[in-house]
Amino acid sequence: MSGRGVASRKAYIAIFVCMATRAVHLELVEGYATPAFLGAYSRFVARRGLPTAVYSDNGTTFVGADRELTVAFRAALRDPVFLNRTASDNVEWHFLPPSAPHFGGLWEAGVRSVKHHIRRVVGAHTLTFEEFSTLLCNVEACLNSRPIAPLSDSIDTYDPLTPGHFLIGAALNSSPEPSLLQVKENRLSRWQLVRQLTERFWKLWQSDYINMLQQRGKWRHIEKPNIWVGQLVLLRNPLLPPCKWELGRVVLCHPGLDELVRVVTVKTASSEYKRPIGRLCLLPIDIEKSESADK
Repeated sequence: MSGRGVASRKAYIAIFVCMATRAVHLELVEGYATPAFLGAYSRFVARRGLPTAVYSDNGTTFVGADRELTVAFRAALRDPVFLNRTASDNVEWHFLPPSAPHFGGLWEAGVRSVKHHIRRVVGAHTLTFEEFSTLLCNVEACLNSRPIAPLSDSIDTYDPLTPGHFLIGAALNSSPEPSLLQVKENRLSRWQLVRQLTERFWKLWQSDYINMLQQRGKWRHIEKPNIWVGQLVLLRNPLLPPCKWELGRVVLCHPGLDELVRVVTVKTASSEYKRPIGRLCLLPIDIEKSESADK
């Protein structure tokens, strides 16, 4: 609730990460107890489908949730109609060893991306439960819009494959709206404030994500360059709105006197650029291929 005299309360964020596609699902919960997580888990299943397995640390919240879900499932199996419909829906819950949260590096990376930037963006703002839920949905769309691989091998296509394709069958896009980054907060409505916080999160997270993609060894092998003609690359563009990325195909490489490629010509859907490779990013799938070739 909003308004004067309303006491603020602490809330928590439940993060679900797909182990195969790295897609992220965020849920806002009111407490740290098992019933609160069960509600978040129920909403997740209703919108994303029933998982075959769940991996988590050994926290009491998750252990209690697994116990309650197991009891509910066994009780439901006594109904023959339910048994015929959902006999194969039993979800296996896997726990990490005690005192070993670093074993869950996959979802801990998602926790860091969300918590680090939301803390910087929200700051001293006090949002209502509805406003925070809206902000988390926008953050979720930003995280699931990141390019991970070319959608087609055709030289004339510039669309990337994103985690959003595995969720809705297409890329996630935000509604086209004018930027509010330069508008003072005292001139914003509550709805516009959420939009501005979303833009701030996008600006910080996009820059951090691109910097992570550029952390790779370059020019280690002359016979195996990191960038080749026809490759789909990501261009750094801080002016793009949330969920928008600028991608292009490498159409020409410009090797130096030492035969190492440091400058390329990139063609996008609207224009053609000549850029140093330091301003370009390989997609995650290509980074993995490049690292495997160097070993």
